[in-house]
Amino acid sequence: MAQTGRKLLIGLVGAGIQQSLSPAMHEEEARRQGLRLHYQLIDLDRTCASAADLPMLLGAARLMDFAGLNITFPCKQAVVPLLDELSESAAEMGAVNTVVIRGGRLIGENTDGWGWAWGFRRALPHADLACPVLVGAGGAGSAIAWSVVRMGASRLRIVDQDLRRAQTLAAALRQKAEVPVETFADVADALEGATGLIHATPTGMAKMPGSAVPAALLRPPLWVAEVVYFPLETELIRTARQQGCTTLDGGTMAVGQAIKAFALFTGQEADPVRMESHFRGLCRATHGAGPRGS
Repeated sequence: MAQTGRKLLIGLVGAGIQQSLSPAMHEEEARRQGLRLHYQLIDLDRTCASAADLPMLLGAARLMDFAGLNITFPCKQAVVPLLDELSESAAEMGAVNTVVIRGGRLIGENTDGWGWAWGFRRALPHADLACPVLVGAGGAGSAIAWSVVRMGASRLRIVDQDLRRAQTLAAALRQKAEVPVETFADVADALEGATGLIHATPTGMAKMPGSAVPAALLRPPLWVAEVVYFPLETELIRTARQQGCTTLDGGTMAVGQAIKAFALFTGQEADPVRMESHFRGLCRATHGAGPRGS
């Protein structure tokens, strides 16, 4: 049930998030549905804070009667042990990107996997999932890995600079899914014979420019899916498209996870077409928009 009797307070906790479009997406959708909602950015970079300050931030949100918080880099995994309850998906993934505050209890959810799958099916419905490669085994990567397996991937390869982290995620996946999951420290080795590439690290963000994958490795018929959405056209997406690969920008996941989070926060379903249209308009107005899929 929607909380229409009071103004809803929502926040985003993360580092370097001043250019996030989440506040505009949530506030506009709430306005269109007759809800009073304020979305506050809680930027660790601006306050010289870190993930170590999460207990204080969560306590403040509970005290100030927030309806919930979105959680992003670098806090998606650090927040897990601080919560009162985890949804099945959040517990499975070991990462939380949405905290719902209900009756004073902090309930961890994860809408990243659902949001990624929502966008992927819409933009690349015929993509070959025989052997996708996932670069990044952190919070977003973990959520996507579970979604890829559930979507029918025949096998999955996981690449991370921290090979132990990749191996931990692979072991968890193998326990519940009858799908071969391999780990690699080198992306070139992982992409040998692969059908698709999913990038799930912060590399490519405005404050962390560059690409985690050398251009020479990007060749059709490989499809390339990005998680970063600021800028919407990352170096990886631009290069992959120039090389002739089918691409999916990070905007689809941003919208998908927001649709799910909006419902958790407000009790009302977001209009997906309207929310994505608004998001794309914001992208064009702020930093230029590349195509959703090509």
